[in-house]
Amino acid sequence: MLEFLRRSFDRRLWARSRLRDPDYGFLFEQEHPTEVVVFDTETTGLDRKRSDIISLAAIRISGNRLLLSHHLELVVRPSRAIEHAAVAVHGLRPMDVAGGLPAREAVSQFLHFIGTRPLVGYYLEFDIAMVNRVMRPWLGVGLPNRAIEVSGLYYDRVMRDRSSRDALYTGTIDLSFAHILADLDLPMLPAHDALNDALMAGLAYLKLTLSGGRGPE
Repeated sequence: MLEFLRRSFDRRLWARSRLRDPDYGFLFEQEHPTEVVVFDTETTGLDRKRSDIISLAAIRISGNRLLLSHHLELVVRPSRAIEHAAVAVHGLRPMDVAGGLPAREAVSQFLHFIGTRPLVGYYLEFDIAMVNRVMRPWLGVGLPNRAIEVSGLYYDRVMRDRSSRDALYTGTIDLSFAHILADLDLPMLPAHDALNDALMAGLAYLKLTLSGGRGPE
């Protein structure tokens, strides 16, 4: 454990040394002890190397409280056309995002909102990649925040439950967002809206990690 912590600390020092703007050094300070941030993006497509963010939403979670009153919701102006298939999914048209923030300004607001809080989400790897696509050419680094994947938490819980009944369990587990929400007895809000998706992922996180979790505030 001590070796893991040392390597993690060394990686953060190395990453901080590559930071091009010292104004963002706060990202490498000590992790926030009591809060996390759940976030989601909507994009022009699903290619993490070419797609642009067009909508980003984030909500802070403190202890067992989802602080909907402390949320960020941004519309972002993309540098490329929105794919027709993507419009069919999230409903955001070119006219809906034409007045949005430049990507760098939106990500800057996001970074100040999250600080050193761990990040929570569903299919979080994709959303982090989308933010990093803006950050790396600009700041020289990607997000250093610890990532917590909701589907991973759900998988671990299901495996613990099933293994307690059948030590040789080798079946598959449905990790779709709709199934996770249904199994946790959580509401399914209109999907592919960044704020709704962040809210649902936040509720799932609370249900999976806490007993007696409270709803949004």
